[in-house]
Amino acid sequence: MIAGVFFLLLIVVIGGVVAAIVAATRRGSTRDPQSVAGTARRLVVFGLLFVLVTIAAIGVAGLLGRLLGSGNELAGSDVSALARSLAFALIAGPLAGVLWWFLWRSIDEDEERSSLGWTLYLAAMTVVSLITAVSSALITITEAVDGDFEPDALSLALVWGGIWVWHRWMTEHPARGPLSLLDLAPAISTVFGLVLATGGFAAALSALLERAFFNGESALAGTVWWTVAIQGLVWGLGGGAVWWWHWRRVSRVDTVLTDIAVALFGVAGLAALCLAGTGAIIYALLAWLFGEDGGSGLPGAISAAVVGALGWAYHSGVVKNRSLGTQQAARLLLSGMGLVTAASGIGVIVNAALDAVGTPLAGSSPSRLLAGGCAALVVGAPVWWFHWKPTSPVPDEDRSSTGRRIYLVAVFGVSAVVALITLLVIAFQVFEYALQTASAAGSLIDRVRVALGLLVATGLVAGYHYPVWKRDRSVIVAAPSVKTINHVILVTGSDPEPLRKVIGEATGAAVTTWHRTDTDGPGPTDEHLTSALADVTGKRVLVVTGPGARIDVIPLAD
Repeated sequence: MIAGVFFLLLIVVIGGVVAAIVAATRRGSTRDPQSVAGTARRLVVFGLLFVLVTIAAIGVAGLLGRLLGSGNELAGSDVSALARSLAFALIAGPLAGVLWWFLWRSIDEDEERSSLGWTLYLAAMTVVSLITAVSSALITITEAVDGDFEPDALSLALVWGGIWVWHRWMTEHPARGPLSLLDLAPAISTVFGLVLATGGFAAALSALLERAFFNGESALAGTVWWTVAIQGLVWGLGGGAVWWWHWRRVSRVDTVLTDIAVALFGVAGLAALCLAGTGAIIYALLAWLFGEDGGSGLPGAISAAVVGALGWAYHSGVVKNRSLGTQQAARLLLSGMGLVTAASGIGVIVNAALDAVGTPLAGSSPSRLLAGGCAALVVGAPVWWFHWKPTSPVPDEDRSSTGRRIYLVAVFGVSAVVALITLLVIAFQVFEYALQTASAAGSLIDRVRVALGLLVATGLVAGYHYPVWKRDRSVIVAAPSVKTINHVILVTGSDPEPLRKVIGEATGAAVTTWHRTDTDGPGPTDEHLTSALADVTGKRVLVVTGPGARIDVIPLAD
């Protein structure tokens, strides 16, 4: 344990120095040694504060857990654990307090408040304390439902809950709170709450369906169904509360981090859960038609499909009010998900056909493989078709967008690499089979059917997407005047969020905001800003607003 603590401290120091040097080099500030040293100092001291606070929290939680669990018998039978808790609490605690006091007094200028070390420290500690406190509190409640008491979990919830409150107070302090990346911790916390809520509600619904379908106990050995349902409901409500508390803020801002949280986790993540549950339901029905037993997982599949569909539908509505770039990102994520699912289904169907033709191995079942492949194809193909729209004309702005080009290159590149690897595997199996004796176990078809199915699927994917990429490229080259703005740097003294939303809707570009201090008050209207960006081209554009309704739009060199 002690060696691990020293190793963690060493990693923090080295990582802070390296991060400072890299950041300074990228900014071209290596000519200013004072700036580099200041960045390294902040990263190291705030990293050290993070480690000390964590160690002290572990020690205090250990002592409190013993007090709650054993009353006055603090030592009990585990003297080493008590000694470790005392050392952590009585040594790291005061050191953390002293270091925090000196650092807190020095954070009274914008340079310190906007420093990377202060910002990352508060975000990291806020997220870590929230995850630990909420998880421990929910464990305490669910164990109480089962008739048990977990003093260690309760102590962790109390200690880390206090740390979360403390760091939330520092984050929102009007004079010393951070000035940048204010949406980092809320975005991560929103995802955490969403994951807890989804898993908890799915588990509760699964327990209810299992009781209704099988009229027995839960699949968890020795646990009554209603206990699992209540515990799942507790996790769902707890996660839902965390999600709602942070979603109130995340939903009002339109930044890269919040867009990632909405598109990647809210839309794509819940869509994946829904598709997995739907695929499992279709597999169970097809397996039953083929004379196989596939209904044991139906409660979990139905609950996953229902909970995933509800969350997917909600976040899809949220994405419609976001920027065009976020909408396209969500659409491409869903298209890629459907494509991978459908291609996997094709590969499994080819595998099942070869299994039926060849000599079946012991325990293999072509009908099960066929059911799984058909289920994946039935689920994935409509999702890909609806979001990719292969028969619809592609607008010029979509064809020239960075997201579409990255998607096409990634899909074609990955499928080509996988096809090459599977081709090598097939060649290896063929040569090995030919060089072995006649008594070698299994037929050649049994050896290559998995790789051959994967080769067919990836070959179809690569064969379709490569011509699409070539066609898009030829159209872009033939029409170089197509407007492409990838990044807008907005400098304004007014509220940046309405302007950011207008710029995102007009250009689909990512927006970075800088606040100017020489002017404030209302900015330009939405119509004036949209008109100012109408005829602008350039991958990076600087937009300066103010004083008043003035707008300066400056294309920047690459």
